[in-house]
Amino acid sequence: MTTIRQRRVGKGTEAAEDQPSEETNVKPDGKILPDPPGGKLWNILSVTVGGIVAVSLGLFTSLYVATLHENDLWFSNIKEVEREISFRTECGLYYSYYKQMIQAASIQQGLHGLVYDNKTESVRTINILERMNVYQEVFLSILYRILPIQQYLEPVYFYIYTLFGLQAVYVIALYVTSWLLSGTWLSGLLAACWYITNRVDTTRVEFTIPLRENWALPFFAVQIAAITYLLRTHLQPAQERLTLMAVFIATFLFSLTWQFNQFMMLIQALALFVLDCLDMLPTAKVTWLYIIQISGLLLVCVLQFFNSMILGSLLISFNVSVLIARTIQKNLKKGGLFNRLGKLILHVLLVLCLTLLINKFIKKILNLQSDEHIFKFLKAKFGFGATRDFDANLYLCEEAFGLLPLNTFSRLSSTLLFYVYGFVLFLLTVAAVIVAFRNLSGSNQVQLKEKMEEYAVTLKPDAAYSLAHTVLFGCLALSTMRMKYLWTSHMCVFASFGLCSTEVWKLILKCLHLYTSQRTQVIKYSIPIITLLYISFKFWPGIMDELSELREFYDPDTVELMNWIKSNTPNTAVFAGSMQLLAGVKLCTGRTLTNHPHYEDKNLRERTKQIYQIYAKRSAGEVYAILRSFGTDYVILEDSICYERRHSRGCRLRDLLDVANGHIMDGLGENEPDLKPSLYPRFCEEIKKNLPPYTMHFTRVFQNKTFHVYKLAKHK
Repeated sequence: MTTIRQRRVGKGTEAAEDQPSEETNVKPDGKILPDPPGGKLWNILSVTVGGIVAVSLGLFTSLYVATLHENDLWFSNIKEVEREISFRTECGLYYSYYKQMIQAASIQQGLHGLVYDNKTESVRTINILERMNVYQEVFLSILYRILPIQQYLEPVYFYIYTLFGLQAVYVIALYVTSWLLSGTWLSGLLAACWYITNRVDTTRVEFTIPLRENWALPFFAVQIAAITYLLRTHLQPAQERLTLMAVFIATFLFSLTWQFNQFMMLIQALALFVLDCLDMLPTAKVTWLYIIQISGLLLVCVLQFFNSMILGSLLISFNVSVLIARTIQKNLKKGGLFNRLGKLILHVLLVLCLTLLINKFIKKILNLQSDEHIFKFLKAKFGFGATRDFDANLYLCEEAFGLLPLNTFSRLSSTLLFYVYGFVLFLLTVAAVIVAFRNLSGSNQVQLKEKMEEYAVTLKPDAAYSLAHTVLFGCLALSTMRMKYLWTSHMCVFASFGLCSTEVWKLILKCLHLYTSQRTQVIKYSIPIITLLYISFKFWPGIMDELSELREFYDPDTVELMNWIKSNTPNTAVFAGSMQLLAGVKLCTGRTLTNHPHYEDKNLRERTKQIYQIYAKRSAGEVYAILRSFGTDYVILEDSICYERRHSRGCRLRDLLDVANGHIMDGLGENEPDLKPSLYPRFCEEIKKNLPPYTMHFTRVFQNKTFHVYKLAKHK
């Protein structure tokens, strides 16, 4: 088991508004007045300073997470096998393809090895580029081979530095989004500082470097920044076209680098749909965003050799349904309140029915079942019936897929982030409800318009999108802890925007009958500056202490196992075991696997369940027959799984297997009435007794405190 231990070796201006509000310098006829010469110069100076601050904070974040990674593992000093073991679970699997491309005799041979791969799943040849999102590893490996850097930089450092560099892109994108929303780069500075000081809840890049989300989320942040700019009013046609291109490129890169892209963009599409229905966004721009999502995903589908899971995604079905429904209901946004509500309800029902029909039709035609485990998991998670499905329960029992822990909010509150976020969220939600009611009512009364003006200016289209985005992704994070990183990073943007927004403070002061333009400006800058000073004084010493804490990687049992495999088994040997461990086996030794952690394939899920019978109550003959059917030469048993204590009864892997097999679980506690005792003892326990039924099929060839390796007999 991997642990981290202490090292045994000693230690070696004033903020200004960058641009006027969108309504300034606009004539009643819609034409934009030129800025006065002094104002233009001030804007240039402010944009320059703000840009320098953005880049500086981005670089600081990259160096910060890179230093934490080095200090935590002493990465520069440990052996190559230890570095590779530090890429845990699926991270190791993804990195193995980068290593494979680097070690290939040529780029063409490396690509051929990925397209016709027979080492990731034994007795099967699969297309890695079709099954997994590893184009980033392919691109990086090609770049490393053609650049003259081999003598100065090891492949692993080129890889991890690229990921840490993307963190700079991520922070700059968050900074720019907040800047665009509020009109001042002070807001971006605050957003970046909150992101850094809440690092535990905003990123995990320093210890899960190759994880797909660490590649994808920076591009998602760039896409959100581009959408925020696109939704501004008075854009010139050339600006709009360039922004749409930026949205498309960011959407494409986000989709290419993460297998869960379709689900994240579906939530984004739902936000656009709701706001469009409530007349809060310009319909033409929303239509373009729907088309960009579809085209970006289809382009990825082509690059992934027409991956059926993408074609059968709910996102494509939903977006196509919205576009069809809009052509059918052309007068959706005309009429009074009740007329509009009736049309809206029909529109939602029509879109929902079309989405389900189109999706069902596509999945029927393609015989698609790759994502069924996700829907089983969601069905069980939200209480639509208990399940004995092994795959669904495997997700349900993992802490990462559980509800967001309450201590998350206490950590976020310690930096004032959650308090400010809740305050801004409440204000803008109230404003959104009022604006939505006004839009649906279609009233032309002058008095009502004047009364609503102060609310309308606080909810421009970009702010409305940001509100819908944070609400929907907040719901996702609350239900599934692993997805919190999509919410907490945008939380920093949303809170900083509200704290630095002229419109928000203007609304508050008008409600308190204290409004003056000068007072608004003073509060707009003073409150964020005070917040920044508080964060700096409270958390800067802790950051410095964190950067000075030195540890080192320590996992001698796994290192011993990997070295033994490389030295004592043939290169063609096939290994069975847990998904997480086998990813490391492939990376460190290059041996063939029976299963692996990339779970988005029905055949692989069924195969994994069969392999995991080594931890169930099955006979030696049954387990041997299963393992040999997948060409297994060696099986690795882990005491940490066989005698698991991390999960409670009912969520241990052996319990999930017992229930799926119809057997009573071990230990004290209740069992479902139809479960029966097994005729056989638990395989992983009984095999260690070296009894004849087991020694006939299995011979122990390696053992340490954590792992037991058995070689399978080759009976005729």
